[in-house]
Amino acid sequence: MAQLWGGRFTKETDKMVYDFNASIRFDKRFFRQDIDGSIAHVAMLAKQAVLTMEERDEIIAGLQGIRGDVDGGRLAIDESCEDIHSFVEAELIRRIGDAGKKLHTGRSRNDQVALDMRLYTRLQVIETDGLLRQLLETILAVMEENTETYMPGFTHLQKAQPTTLAHHFGAYFEMFKRDRQRMTDIYKRMNYCPLGAGALAGTTYPLDRAYSAELMGFYGPTLNSMDSVSDRDYLIEFLSALATIMMHLSRFSEEIIIWNSNEYQFVEIDDAYSTGSSIMPQKKNPDIAELVRGKTGRVYGALMALLTTMKGIPLAYNKDMQEDKEMAFDAMDTVKDCLTLFTGMLHTMKFKKDRMAASAVNGFTNATDAADYLVNKGVPFRDAHGIIGRLVLYCIEKDTSIDALSLTEFQAVSDKFEEDIYTAVSLKTCVEKRLTVGAPGPEAMRRVIAVHREYLKEDSLYDAMPKG
Repeated sequence: MAQLWGGRFTKETDKMVYDFNASIRFDKRFFRQDIDGSIAHVAMLAKQAVLTMEERDEIIAGLQGIRGDVDGGRLAIDESCEDIHSFVEAELIRRIGDAGKKLHTGRSRNDQVALDMRLYTRLQVIETDGLLRQLLETILAVMEENTETYMPGFTHLQKAQPTTLAHHFGAYFEMFKRDRQRMTDIYKRMNYCPLGAGALAGTTYPLDRAYSAELMGFYGPTLNSMDSVSDRDYLIEFLSALATIMMHLSRFSEEIIIWNSNEYQFVEIDDAYSTGSSIMPQKKNPDIAELVRGKTGRVYGALMALLTTMKGIPLAYNKDMQEDKEMAFDAMDTVKDCLTLFTGMLHTMKFKKDRMAASAVNGFTNATDAADYLVNKGVPFRDAHGIIGRLVLYCIEKDTSIDALSLTEFQAVSDKFEEDIYTAVSLKTCVEKRLTVGAPGPEAMRRVIAVHREYLKEDSLYDAMPKG
């Protein structure tokens, strides 16, 4: 197929060079964005009297026909074309003749691909935001049902203080809420239209760039044509945000893997989100959590690849920037798949509440509360810390827990202990008396949950998107 730029050349491009240069294998995925951008461009050209209204209508009808035929499976994208722009334009000319040759008036492939990638990435930002919202709904449902489900809290993977499942999941709610906020920030910065920037210096045609931007739901046109065609900051930001999402999913997956182990048995993953072993019939493996954890690396890789590609590129457009797509597309797909599967796994997972509570009791998570008990009896905290340390050592030697000791055993360590020590070190007391904002006490948690529930009632990024 003849190239759009062939007039300057006197011989055919080497086949290997052509294949190496071509991008249609991967940029075909934004054919809809390419057609949407072309429709907006043609509408603007007609408004500015660069095209006639008849030409506008003929070109738009042709473009809509191409989109409908590809969507309906009646037209296959020809991968012998150099890129998706070449395919659409060549197919349009084949269908409507010379009018189709006017499609490219007043634009370059440089601003065209910049527009397509921005439109496609904007859609991915919106879809990712929607999946994060679904995950937050699932997390919040677990929180609402488990404000009094006691479990150990950990530092250094060692039992530290008692908390609740609601409180533990609340930490991940905060993480994924920040991830949604990053989607909003990226959207606000990226939602400006590069169409009309031309190759790098605009055009002599009387384009109305603000009108084109409005038609496609942008806030307005970009303000420097060189930056317009060479900017991929928005994509780097998005990949960075995707990497952070995967880091959060990986941390959560790691905990679920640990909780699912025979040693912990805090959770049971639904059969639909587990697999077995080809040799060991007793196995039920947390494969989804492990794969989410494992796929984090490939998303990190996409970010590092693009940062490395962009680090030495002079203004304006350079062919290196074609490398912004394949790994970015893979990262976008990977994160959406991981969010979908992880949310389903979480939604169907069962929590073994008795096992969690027993683990909290047996791990001396109430030791700090025992020390606080002595402080309230007039013992300086440093002395109380030492007394409880000796008490824990005694429990370890006797293979027992603090709340299982007799009052005589308590008083053998300090005469400040009285009968009320048992209430003071119960899991219920240890958790319920923590009422500061952000703490695991049920009342504190219910206030936070109410804030989260109101947050999820707010408009999503899709709802807030300007409609063109």
